[in-house]
Amino acid sequence: MSRVRLSKLLREGGELLTVEKTAVILGLNKDQAAKSLARWRSQGWLAHIKRGVYVSVPIEAETTNRALEDAWILIPELFEPAYVGGWSAAEHWDFTEQIFRDICVFSARPVTKRHQVLHNVPFVVTHASINTHFGCKAVWKKGMKILVSDPTKTIVDILSNPWAGGGIQHTVDCLKQYFNSSFFQETILLDYATRLGNGAVFKRLGYLSSQLWGDRHPLTVECLSHLTAGKAQLDPSLPGNKLITRWRLFIPDTLQISTQRESALPHVQKRRGPRECCSYRQ
Repeated sequence: MSRVRLSKLLREGGELLTVEKTAVILGLNKDQAAKSLARWRSQGWLAHIKRGVYVSVPIEAETTNRALEDAWILIPELFEPAYVGGWSAAEHWDFTEQIFRDICVFSARPVTKRHQVLHNVPFVVTHASINTHFGCKAVWKKGMKILVSDPTKTIVDILSNPWAGGGIQHTVDCLKQYFNSSFFQETILLDYATRLGNGAVFKRLGYLSSQLWGDRHPLTVECLSHLTAGKAQLDPSLPGNKLITRWRLFIPDTLQISTQRESALPHVQKRRGPRECCSYRQ
């Protein structure tokens, strides 16, 4: 009877199982469901993620301590309300060729530990109030709905928190890819930056826009009109001592500005002559 119930649970419950889901599928109360899951875990059929949450273990698996084939399915149960963002969203939208092992998650739940390893899967979780959970798209993995920041929200998030973009150099690289993509929409970019409510976003975006396209580009001009009082760091993890007064932004000495002739980026106003581009040296 136990084997029949387990087969039914795995067939209807999918890879990620909870006490509540088990109770509904098997027609048990929560206490009975919890005891059944614990028993199947001790028998090696399930692996424990956290209290009340389990994953199924394939018959061919040599150990229950395996990484999930698609770890994103853990996010709704572990961190909801939450969305995939930062470098993980940048990977999803092809803004980077770098491969990150950690999954970047923004959650409205209280976060006591930013770095968490659950079932051999490393997560980097940061608290983000629910009113900042806009600009997300739903993706479906193994029948589960997971939210991921859309291309423009991804850029705004990493400009707000350069660490979430893998550091300022990688953030700049992702920004360039975004500007070159069909996703780039200046109006939405400015709207998202305003809604997020972090004045540092306009300082960083405006400064980088001025370096890429010049001071007269509409995006640069718009950012300048949205500047807030106070000064910010281009990358808080690398405090700079060079203040760009126009942008109220401190730039680290390691940031190098090189000039080279390139064709104008797609979707932006063309400019003649050389333009400046950012490179970063540590």
